Amino acid sequence: MQCILKPSNLSGSISAPPSKSCMQRALAAALICKGKTILQNTCMSDDSRVAKNIIQNLGAVITDLSSNSIQIMSEGFPHDFFPPDKKIQIFCGESGLSARMFACIAALCTNEIILSGEDSLQKRPMDFFDINFPFLNIKIQSDNGKLPVHFQGPLIPRDIEIDCSAGSQYLTGLLMAFSAANAAGITISVNNLKSAGYIGLTTDVMKKFGMPLPGFTDYSSFYFSGDAAINLSQQRIYTIEGDWSGSAFLLVAGAIAGNISISGLDMQSQQPDKAIAEVLESCGATILYKDDSIEISKSSLKAFDFDATGCPDLFPPLAALAACCEGISSIRGVHRLVHKESNRAEAIRQELKKMGVDIHIENDDLIIKGGSHVHQAAVIDTHGDHRIAMMCAIVALAANGETKIHHAEVVGKSFPGFFKSLQSLGASISFE
Repeated sequence: MQCILKPSNLSGSISAPPSKSCMQRALAAALICKGKTILQNTCMSDDSRVAKNIIQNLGAVITDLSSNSIQIMSEGFPHDFFPPDKKIQIFCGESGLSARMFACIAALCTNEIILSGEDSLQKRPMDFFDINFPFLNIKIQSDNGKLPVHFQGPLIPRDIEIDCSAGSQYLTGLLMAFSAANAAGITISVNNLKSAGYIGLTTDVMKKFGMPLPGFTDYSSFYFSGDAAINLSQQRIYTIEGDWSGSAFLLVAGAIAGNISISGLDMQSQQPDKAIAEVLESCGATILYKDDSIEISKSSLKAFDFDATGCPDLFPPLAALAACCEGISSIRGVHRLVHKESNRAEAIRQELKKMGVDIHIENDDLIIKGGSHVHQAAVIDTHGDHRIAMMCAIVALAANGETKIHHAEVVGKSFPGFFKSLQSLGASISFE
């Protein structure tokens, strides 16, 4: 699908999309916790669909209650109703979180698991499993640290020290798996954790589902005392939070092209990407916080400096913002972008350069010289990356001509309604 955008002014109100990060974690918790779970404000992104299919393959039964509400029935996990010789397929699409989280959870059972994915996920390193699974009683075979991965447990919780320089998703999986196994007297020691905020999101979901929580203070050591068991209440109701990652693009759009209101974002959320509000304030955006919404309007914007190491998904909306700020902005943490859906730092540089933005990578920094004079129409390659498509669509609102985005359908990975949301706010968009 090709999307064609023309310069536009935005106005109106819109609801934040549901968070796929919360949705995937909630689906995992609903599988682990025996009984009925109702998820409200569900997200139907590609990654969320993948996670739904995974928990069904692991024994959960899902019923649609409405367009944005589902019921999940689970016997708990692990369970013993799979035939011993059954090989269980876990297909993760392009979802790194699903691959890393559900691999740890699925390893609790005794069946052979085949973990696979497609496109960019097949290129992303998974050698964490080769290094750490044998310490937890798991036999494993991978394609030189890449998918597909074959493994067989059962996972036995033991004291373990792990390196999280590649991200926090593996730790999320181990925390959920150790909790499901009622680990007692066990410590997970963590080195080089880059995205601690996402672990706060994981433990928040675990707490709301009644899963045993480890003790921790500084995200470097997680101790499972074994003093609590999973809450087996008859029914759990969990509402998926509004997504700060997807909404970051809408907030930037409001700051550069209009006067809009976004409802459904929790300022107390554990989502690291809520830091976008801090950056917008620092560069002079006009923001008004109300009880149930955030209002943001077009204003003169100045350059900013921000360390995005702990929230790397903010790089694309921050780059779009920097392109519209007068002066030179710096975004640190480029090393976190190598193994995304694309080599995201290079994709950002290539596509914004096409749009007339003065941009380069300097060591671990993305340096952008912005301003109202820099934008030009362009033909955009998304690099198969949903966030590159959304970034260029936002900059296109302030370009001086028509912008074409090839393969714009990639936004479905995280925010299927992205272009419809922009249209509802007045953006001039057509499709071919």
